[in-house]
Amino acid sequence: MSAPVTSVVQAWIEPRADDPEATSALEVARTRLDTGRALAELRRARLIEITGAPREADRIAALLHASTQFYNPHKERCTLRLEPDDPLPGPPGAELVVVWERGGERRPAAERWWRHETGDTVQVREALVWQLRFEPGADAAAAAHELALLRDARHGLLCNPWSQASRDGVARAGLPWIDPGKE
Repeated sequence: MSAPVTSVVQAWIEPRADDPEATSALEVARTRLDTGRALAELRRARLIEITGAPREADRIAALLHASTQFYNPHKERCTLRLEPDDPLPGPPGAELVVVWERGGERRPAAERWWRHETGDTVQVREALVWQLRFEPGADAAAAAHELALLRDARHGLLCNPWSQASRDGVARAGLPWIDPGKE
């Protein structure tokens, strides 16, 4: 007897309007952190990963759109990734830093809603993805690593290591990418 087939779907949720948190972080990085001076662009997206029974892209999109458990289509846009080779939203060539709350990445209310609507049991995890694009000539991977983990007032910015976990230094996000077992 084979194991049930499961899939991982990523929903990248980005604000339709300017993002004050990303704008503020960009300003702090550029003006207060040596590594941040080469930062050309900083964006963020909420990343929702749904692990469970496979679905068609149109059906997944309809389910996500039907519930505020996932996003508000009036204020946010959602891009789905079903395969590791699917393109990433955001600036081309950006370095990525994924940040999640330690022990708080699971979304039980969303899991219950999904089970109620489909009859399927899924796991729903949520994190933030910071998308960092640097000026030409900068060592983007090293700079993203330096900006990722907060260490003191002059080092790091995007992840508070006392309450959050992160993964950085990758130019592509895998499926799954939020993995508390691999902090």
